[in-house]
Amino acid sequence: MTDLETLRSALREPPAEGFAEPDLGAIMAKGRRIRRRRRLATGAGGVAAAVVTVLVIVGAVALREPAQQPLPPAASAPVASVPAPAPAPVPAPASTSITAAPSDAPFGDVIPLGYRGEDGRELVIYASEIDEPSMPDVRFGLQVAYRTGAGEYEALLAANEFKGSDRSFGFHAVDGGDVIRGTFVPVFGYFSGPAVRVTSTVRGKPVEAKVIPWSEDPSVVIFWFNPGQVESPYVLTPLVAYDAKGQRLTK
Repeated sequence: MTDLETLRSALREPPAEGFAEPDLGAIMAKGRRIRRRRRLATGAGGVAAAVVTVLVIVGAVALREPAQQPLPPAASAPVASVPAPAPAPVPAPASTSITAAPSDAPFGDVIPLGYRGEDGRELVIYASEIDEPSMPDVRFGLQVAYRTGAGEYEALLAANEFKGSDRSFGFHAVDGGDVIRGTFVPVFGYFSGPAVRVTSTVRGKPVEAKVIPWSEDPSVVIFWFNPGQVESPYVLTPLVAYDAKGQRLTK
């Protein structure tokens, strides 16, 4: 007999003892319990996974945005009320004019200007002494005044050098061109040096001043312009002085 036939014969033989019929109800109940366990396990796993997911998201957000801890308010010192400082006084601009009192005596000869004021009184010009400690090298200036009587004058406008020496070479105390108490005061001044002529131009037209040597010092000449030709010292461009030989003394 071959091995195959032996195997077939063994399969055909009945078992030594019988088997009981299977309990289908118990098998089904056990199966339901296994399914419930699996479902519960699956649900628990889902909840756990959800919790882990939430924790991961919260952790990621926490890593991305660190918690802002409230800071305590900074202590600040009380601010004292301080009054604003008073503005510094602005010094008054230096003036080239000194108004002499009517009783001041002329320093040298009195020179008529050649015309009268609005009230008919004669206009004159003369030098007047100056004693000002802040200007030790300025000892005289010019005065335009009314002649009110014999040896009496009413001052209208005074001008003098205010920086350096009153007799340094060149033009000094050029002023005028103003209406004072209804009278036009002509443009005037003096030149320190050997000048015999003083000229200028007004809007391109030449003009020439009247020139008189000062009686106290002939090296100083007093000059003034015709009011009809020169209405202001600011229109003169420029002032020029010439000596007796016609040579120009200024640029």
